Amino acid sequence: MAASIRTRPSLFLFLAGLAVAGPVPAAWMDTIAIGVVYNLHGFQANLDVPSARGARLAVEEINREGGVLGRELQLVIVDGVSNPTVIEHRTFPLLKRFPDMPALMGLSDTDMVLAAAPVAANARRVFLTSGATSPLLPEQVPGYLFLACFGDNVQAAAAAEVAFHDLKARSVGVLFATDNTYTSLLQAYFRERFTGLGGEVDLVREYQPGALEGIADGLADVDLVFLATGSADESLAIIHDLRAAGIEVPVFGGDSYDSEQLWQQHPDIQNVFFTTHAYLGADNPDPVVQEFRRAYSDAYAIAPDAFAALGYDTARLLATAIETAGSTDPLLVREALAGIADFDGVTGSMHYPPESRIPLKAVTVLLIRQGTLVLFLQLTPTEVPAPGGGTEGEIDRAARALRTDLR
Repeated sequence: MAASIRTRPSLFLFLAGLAVAGPVPAAWMDTIAIGVVYNLHGFQANLDVPSARGARLAVEEINREGGVLGRELQLVIVDGVSNPTVIEHRTFPLLKRFPDMPALMGLSDTDMVLAAAPVAANARRVFLTSGATSPLLPEQVPGYLFLACFGDNVQAAAAAEVAFHDLKARSVGVLFATDNTYTSLLQAYFRERFTGLGGEVDLVREYQPGALEGIADGLADVDLVFLATGSADESLAIIHDLRAAGIEVPVFGGDSYDSEQLWQQHPDIQNVFFTTHAYLGADNPDPVVQEFRRAYSDAYAIAPDAFAALGYDTARLLATAIETAGSTDPLLVREALAGIADFDGVTGSMHYPPESRIPLKAVTVLLIRQGTLVLFLQLTPTEVPAPGGGTEGEIDRAARALRTDLR
């Protein structure tokens, strides 16, 4: 999916490829530059473009309110084009060109973050991911990688508890894409929690995106299908195949499903549930949500999704850390971020527990009904699988494979 974002030169600098070379613009010398890495093109754009827009909206508001430490914030945005190699190659010169940059943020996928965050860590800079949800990330980039979102073990546990308690499912079939870490971890955490509740996993099937022949085989007798995909488009294609094959049971997935605009184009889709970071519907009575919804819609002529809210909250979270530190010194900003005890954002209240770089946050469960997103419930799961645990050691194996791939 190709996409782009509009920028105002006074607030944002968009850099791509070799454009990172050259001097810092003179108008930026008295500002605080924040590095922002998002995939504005490619298959991750449907998640990252809304997040980048949300971050820009937050910075516009912060600067109207007087900035941070009496200085204007500036976002320096690079496009990773959904390619980890490109992300790595564009993050390094970003830090070289802006040596006073206190922190970086962005990205919505584990594999993408692991291309950028080690580069930031080598320069002793925090990388705060707005949407990558692997709970293994903080240990894979020790000391410098923080999440502004919940971990996959949390959202998977919430999905399992809703499936078992609220949807009364006792048997499930699990389908997951083998082409990224997110889907492998999500399904393994789900299976661990669901079987821990007393449920049965009748079938586990890996698939390659684009090779879906026989995807519905063996699912006729399950109570629910847990489908872990890397994008909403992929989810839509598989759900259409399942329904065409006569599989009408509920389908449950993760936050990669969160694309209201896509589902609105398919009013035939229903009985689909997914976990995500916030409900931003027009009927949400929360005044914080409504104000964000209004501001985002006015700026971009489109309603926001949860990833837009994550980008917004992440930019504000970094601004709070800099303000709390009273300095742009990267190590002081890192300490301040870790010590944030109560941050109220569009995606809810959050804080970092002691010795943790994953915030405590509630999970939102949405229902897709005739192409419309409906709030089903919000919850904090009663029990969460350990980040390195997992059904039949799958999570440990996925982590080891990922570390091997990154070497």
